[in-house]
Parts: sequence; structure tokens; C-alpha cells
Amino acid sequence: MILNKTSLKQAGFDTSYTANVGVGIVHLGFGAFHKAHQAWLTDRVIQELGGNWKIVGVNNWGAAGKTVSETGKETQYSQQDNLFSICETDNQDTKIMVVGSIEEVLFSNQTNKIMSYLTAETTKVVTLTITEKGYCHLPSTGRLNLEHPLIKHDLKNINSSKTAIGFLVSALQVRMLNGIKPFTPLSCDNLPENGHTLRDIVYDFAQQLNTELHQWIVENVTFPCTMVDRIVPKVTDNDKNKIQSLLHLRDECGVITEPFCQWIIEDNFCNNRPDWDKTSIKNIIFTDDVLPFEEMKLRLLNGAHSIIAYLGCLSGYETVSDALQDKTFKSFVRSIMDYEITPSLSDVEGVDLENYKSLLIERFENTSLNHKTSQIAMDGSQKIPQRWLSVIKFAFDQQFNTPGLSLALAAWVIYSRGETLSGETIEVHDPLKSTFKKIWEDSNSIDQVIDQYLSLNSIFPSDIASNVLFKTQLTSNVKQLISIGVDQSIEKFAQIKRSKL
Repeated sequence: MILNKTSLKQAGFDTSYTANVGVGIVHLGFGAFHKAHQAWLTDRVIQELGGNWKIVGVNNWGAAGKTVSETGKETQYSQQDNLFSICETDNQDTKIMVVGSIEEVLFSNQTNKIMSYLTAETTKVVTLTITEKGYCHLPSTGRLNLEHPLIKHDLKNINSSKTAIGFLVSALQVRMLNGIKPFTPLSCDNLPENGHTLRDIVYDFAQQLNTELHQWIVENVTFPCTMVDRIVPKVTDNDKNKIQSLLHLRDECGVITEPFCQWIIEDNFCNNRPDWDKTSIKNIIFTDDVLPFEEMKLRLLNGAHSIIAYLGCLSGYETVSDALQDKTFKSFVRSIMDYEITPSLSDVEGVDLENYKSLLIERFENTSLNHKTSQIAMDGSQKIPQRWLSVIKFAFDQQFNTPGLSLALAAWVIYSRGETLSGETIEVHDPLKSTFKKIWEDSNSIDQVIDQYLSLNSIFPSDIASNVLFKTQLTSNVKQLISIGVDQSIEKFAQIKRSKL
């Protein structure tokens, strides 16, 4: 029996508190993370505090590398009455809950219906988890990529947009023309100062489209920054079976996640918002300054995740927890967190960084999640600038070295060619996949490969690309990984580190 409103009651769960609740939020990028994070937290608001805060989810963005859905998932949500379950699990405990905060799930080809929700006066907030590449920007500058083919399309065809940015600006234009108060666009993606980045991208797009609209957005729309934190792996068939055993219903839309959840939000909204911080869920904070929290999470959690992903993939580790079972690998990751990343961070109010890092390692060791290194390794060209290069730039300015991050970056360079160290094929998912492939095919030496990678100004800022020490170290590490492999390279790193203690 599938999960729906009728079967839910029979299974002993209740979401009746969402009956007769109106829509107040549109979410762009309706995937597993949103369901386990913002949708769940909003469900808690509706249940505990009330308010018209149901969510309309929009999925399958062309800008996120996906075509209009032909998978049948459009009907999966409606067949389940837009209900889904969350399985929280760690090495000690597992629990299941059902979320009822979703009103409807739309797909990006349903333009008219999407726009009707985005332009409704009742829509107060538009949240986004469209991944880094969904912003159609240049990661090295944080500005809109005006050469992006989908951006070019949307600027010429604003009423049939294919990107989340196009939909946002189109909806704001309609609201301006009809005298409707703007919604607050709320980025929940892993971007540096994500609200400010979204703001600049929207400004750039609106400036190209209509100067009057651009000015109205500047004067009336706010773009709060956020920091989101919860590990949510891609759902497998085994996960679905696990959910079914707990729920006693078949849920094709369920998600699996860890117990930990955190959301830090800049309290700068231009319209009403839910009181996410006033429910029984801990670690939800409104603040005037998100940046210290964001840098801590992007560099320590996401940065460490990427280190594990690329070196782990080259080592044959399928999951994050597999890699962390290797004590030398685990020590390597913690060493980078302690000696290379932590010095780049500001003090974070109420956070003990040593405890935070230890908790991260504990979360990485959660064997119940099966978080694939290949999933984290996707779209490295969009992630590396904020996860690693910001730390490396800080190290340049403060005149200290980052040998561990250099080794991790070398692993990414090798990974992005599409082969393991033993020559086995890797399925690379990255907007620059063809560029990487061509660099490796056309280069006669590793030195040439590195020259070409560092010339990619969408990834590497000029001050990093032109740094001779950085280039020399990166080239040496790529050669070393190819020559002696990951295990010996990490052991060599550990020996050098021990000799300096």
C-alpha cells in the first residue's frame, strides 16, 4: 500500500494539522535536501504555531543540467497526496516521520502554474536549493554569466523562462506592474554569502532586462543570507525498503538523513516569514550576521566533504563513512581542518570550533547514511572556489602553506579527467566536463595540464592562478598521486606533518 492521506491514518500517523492551510512559500529546486530541511522545519511551524505556510515545490530545472521530467515523478507526488516521509538515522537510532507541508509539486515546464503561485500576493517567501550551477553564474566572481545559453534564452523570452533566475525576475516584474509587495528570495544553497550572491545575479539579470525593474528590485527586495546544514544522501532502493519497513507503507518520495539539522538565517525579509526559530526544533537561529556561520560550514563541512570525495573516489572508497574507517585518511582530513581551514575562520558566537570539528567527524562516520563520494564529487568546478580556494587565498595573504588542500585539489584535477589512477572510467558530472576532457587529451605533460586548468578563470581567480608556489605545489602533487597513489601520498603528508611537530 502506498503512502497517502487514507493509508496514513491507518498506519497511525497524522498530518491533519495541515488541512485548510494556505500556501505562503514557493520552493525552487524541490529535491531531497529541501524535503529533509526546509519542508520539515516548515511542517513543524504549521503544526506547532499555525499560519498559512504550505509550500509549492518546483522541480527539474534545465539550468541544473536536467531536462523536463519524463520519469513519471510528476504523478508520484500527487498519488501520495504530496506526503513524504523522513527517516532519521545514525549509528545508534532510527526514527520515521511524515511531512504534510507540501501543497503541490510542479515541474519546470508548467510555466503558467508556477507563475500563478510566484505572483500571488499570498506568496511571501521563495526559497531556493537549485545547486551551485543553477545560479548560472561565474563562481570566481559571483556574478551572472551573461554568456550562459539558458540566460541568453531567458533574457529574450522572459515569459517562458528556463532558469530559476529567469522565473524569479519575471515574477518580480509582474508583482511590480501590479502593485504587489515582493516576496523575499531566500537562497539555501552552499554559496558564499548566498543571499548577496543571489542578489547580485538578480540585479545583473534585471539590469539587462529592464532598468525600471532593476531599480524597483534594488529599492524593494531583500535577499537574506542563510547557512543550511544537514547531510541528505541520494535515496537508494535499499533506503526505500528501509523506510517501508518502518512506515509499513510504500513511499517513493521519502528521504533519509541524519538527526542533526541546523539553519542560520539573516533576519532581513521584505515580506512576512514563518517563525522557524520558535518551534521545538533546536539550532534554528535568526541573526544579523550569517557570514561566520556560513564560512565555518562551507569550509569545514563542505570543504572536508570534497576532500573525502575526490581522494576517496581515487582510493576506491564508495562512501564517506568507508573512507573515515581508514585511520590515516581520517587523521589526514582532521589535520587539514585543524591546521589549514580553522585559521581562516572568524570566531563564531556560541560555537566551540574544536567540538564542532569533532562532531563533523562523528557525522561523517555515520554508516547508516551511505553517503556516496561520487555524489559529493559532482560539479566540482562550481564548489571548489568557495570550499577550498577561499582558504588558499587566505593562506597566501597570511603567508602560510596549505599542503593538504593542494593534495586534495590535485586529486580533483585527476578525478575530473574521468579516470581513476588505475585507468578505470569515472562518470564525471560537471558543467565543464568536456573542457576537462579536452585539456587532458590535448596536453603533452602534467605541467601543460595544470597551466590549462589554472587558465579557467571561472574557477581560479587570477591571484591564485598566477601564484608560482601554488602552481608548483599543485603540479608536484598531481605527479605524486599518479606516481605513488593516494595512500602513499597521504602517508607521506603525515610523515612530513609529524616531523614538524
